[in-house]
Amino acid sequence: MSGIATAIVGGAVVSGIASNSAAKKAAKAQGKASDAGIAEQRYEFDKVQELLKPYSDAGTEAVGAQSDLLGLNGPEKQQAALDAIRNSPEFASMLQQGEEGILQNASATGGVRGGNTQGVLSQFRPQLLSQLIESRFTKLGGVAGLGQASAAGTAAAAQNTGNNITDLLTQAGQARAGAALAGGQAIGNVGNSIAQAAILKQMKVF
Repeated sequence: MSGIATAIVGGAVVSGIASNSAAKKAAKAQGKASDAGIAEQRYEFDKVQELLKPYSDAGTEAVGAQSDLLGLNGPEKQQAALDAIRNSPEFASMLQQGEEGILQNASATGGVRGGNTQGVLSQFRPQLLSQLIESRFTKLGGVAGLGQASAAGTAAAAQNTGNNITDLLTQAGQARAGAALAGGQAIGNVGNSIAQAAILKQMKVF
């Protein structure tokens, strides 16, 4: 083979090796970038989950407490929930203030020992308990709603993280596939150059 043919083949080999090496380096760099992106996505999701967890947990507990008040978790838990309200400092304080107010009003009108006053007093305790139960249920509903929103936020963050990681994995896969194709193309170019050199030699071009 003449010097020209050797130069053609040698140049093709060097070019093919360089192209193959560059493609592998590019794929490796893309893979590292994707891995870093995936790690960051997981870190960000973990932070979001950590921030929202107290609210989600509180919402779960609130739903359980509502279920207790409604008797959905059995009569024993319902009774315990009602007793907790009945024996609470809040109920005791409001009961005392309310009864004192009723008696003071009756005293001012001269009807402390009247039947109406006794009737009002007897009705006040169950009415107050009913109001506190309703108030407690409503407040628990607010906490449950907050927990639901937090859980939805966590789910949305998880979905976004999954989508982003999928995109990064796809990019890494495409880069590796591109590198494989580029390497194959580079090797193919070497073969073509050798074949061209052989043809030219047969044609006695050099």
